[in-house]
Amino acid sequence: MVLTGKLLWNERLSRLQTVAVCFAAVGVGHEVLRHGSFAWETLVVALGYPVYFVIRRRCRNDHLGGLWVDMLLQSPVALWFVWQGPLSSADLAAHPGLYGLIPVLGAISAAALVSYVTASRSLPFSLFGLLSYVEPALLVVVSLLLGETIGSDQWPTYGFIWLAVAVLILEGARHLIRQRRRI
Repeated sequence: MVLTGKLLWNERLSRLQTVAVCFAAVGVGHEVLRHGSFAWETLVVALGYPVYFVIRRRCRNDHLGGLWVDMLLQSPVALWFVWQGPLSSADLAAHPGLYGLIPVLGAISAAALVSYVTASRSLPFSLFGLLSYVEPALLVVVSLLLGETIGSDQWPTYGFIWLAVAVLILEGARHLIRQRRRI
């Protein structure tokens, strides 16, 4: 996403954003060295997100109405996963609380997606791409709180990505402080 912003819209990164990109690149590079390649899922996301958001901007469909069209187009596939997925009617019968939790999860996911689309319109493409590291970093923190562990060979990957996120937080804080001083 950062590269796309630079190449298509000639966006410039601040010094701290450049530092964050370098940290994230080292973290991703470590993971590639550790595994020897990219997983196909990673490539789909890494190549698909920039294409998706570029198309949305070029078609001037980067608004909430466009999001509803996207969701409508995805509905058949989503319904197929609901019917064919790992959760059976026996699972629902055994855990009736899921009837209430699943819609709540849907509402939370929808709110997150609306926020994501709104951010894609409001932020420079490069910064939007950098901020995409925040969600996975937070998910790892939640996983750790729930008892998951990180292998010793994975710490450099997560460490550098968390450093990138920390640098972005630092830059955001500095920006807010500067804005308040102007007022």
